Amino acid sequence: MDGSFYLEELSAHTREDGREWDKFCAGVDEFLDKELTEDLRAAGRRTTGLKSDAEACRAWREKLNARGWYAPTWPVEYGGAGWNTEQRIYFENASAARDAPILMNSGVRTIGPLIMEAGTPAQKAHYLPAILNGEHEWCQGFSEPQAGSDLSALSLKAERDGDDFILTGSKVWTSFAQYATHMFLLARCDPGTHGGKGLVFLLVEMDRPGIDVRPIRFIDGEYETNEVFFNGVRTPAADRIGEIGEGWKAAKQLMAIARGNNTTTGLLRRAMRAARRCAAEAGPLTPSLQMRFADLDLRIDTLEALDMRTKNGLVTLDGGPASSQTKLLATELHQAITEAALEAAPFSDFAQAKYLATRAATIYSGTSEVHRNILARAIGCP
Repeated sequence: MDGSFYLEELSAHTREDGREWDKFCAGVDEFLDKELTEDLRAAGRRTTGLKSDAEACRAWREKLNARGWYAPTWPVEYGGAGWNTEQRIYFENASAARDAPILMNSGVRTIGPLIMEAGTPAQKAHYLPAILNGEHEWCQGFSEPQAGSDLSALSLKAERDGDDFILTGSKVWTSFAQYATHMFLLARCDPGTHGGKGLVFLLVEMDRPGIDVRPIRFIDGEYETNEVFFNGVRTPAADRIGEIGEGWKAAKQLMAIARGNNTTTGLLRRAMRAARRCAAEAGPLTPSLQMRFADLDLRIDTLEALDMRTKNGLVTLDGGPASSQTKLLATELHQAITEAALEAAPFSDFAQAKYLATRAATIYSGTSEVHRNILARAIGCP
């Protein structure tokens, strides 16, 4: 299964001209078949974490940029492809079917869309083109040693000094900070406040004096996350989203964006392809594992249909609860896929690494327990 029957069902009701859709699909397929070299496909196949290796990401980003497809859902006016949900999902699935490198870019997926929604005209003009051309690579500075799922407990200090803030404190579990040129972060600008009050949402250049990035190795040996220390780092107060003291509002906007797209059905289909490769190398599937794989295929198709309905405003939930629903279902399904792969191929190095890499999926961007609480409140539970 590849979810195509859902696409066809939706398309039959929403497309005015089927020939235009066929032309779009043919264009995507032709581009991918031409531009995805075997080296790029190999990089995609060996990816176990959130992102393929840096060189493959750079090469694939340049090819996508040349075609105007690096930011599929960004409006055309900001340099994006302007695709709708149906087009995005087709592209993600077609890319997954060909093992394209995984580009998990925080600039395109999260901070870019937030800048479009809440940034100033000057910020849009400065940051958005730099995200698209690869000049800026972003990381997220939210979690701290004492503030993970309870993010509002953060204590990174932002002390005002003229036109600047001086940052003192640390962030932890910062994905890909070792590559980042910029970080978007939350800091406490009013020391007498608690929770979501008295915060500022800042856009910070990573080469500022006083920033120290230290790696954190995952259980599988990979290096994707970091500790980041701020030792009297001076950064302009103007480089912020929203008003000083109201950073929590911007953070909630951003998380609603991030939670809805950090584990796509394309990523899940990649995981299923990898699971089948590992299983094929290990030998025939038992009947119980055959049924388990079939059930996982069906769950991906169901999630994809839900994603389409959500993005098209056809579900009751919206905003934060809708993104929590998507994040919860997608990350738990991702883990279920890697668990099945490991059971099918227990001696596969790849299956083991992929299983270990997804253990954090239900923690990052809020734990499953946090999202279940959000959903419970949304439907009126006490």
